[in-house]
Amino acid sequence: MELLDWNPGCHVIAFPLIRRIGRIREVAGKMLAKSTDRHAESYRDQVTTGLLGHMTRLGIPEREQDEQLGAFWAAVQAEIIRQTYQQRPGGNAA
Repeated sequence: MELLDWNPGCHVIAFPLIRRIGRIREVAGKMLAKSTDRHAESYRDQVTTGLLGHMTRLGIPEREQDEQLGAFWAAVQAEIIRQTYQQRPGGNAA
């Protein structure tokens, strides 16, 4: 094997979902705006499908996808709690 024939393998490093603060806030706001739990669950499924599809197209391994997705939804839950308390009278302790 000649040096010039060698092609190093590439490794995709995706921007972590947990750092996509704008997306986390947007999803949390939309979840809060849903009128029923069923609508919120459907929206969650749509977001999950979209995020998994995106990470699959990038070539991210399934194990890492699961970790990223879990961290993303934990951040969305924390943001939902933050937005809920911020909307309450006297709840601006953020």
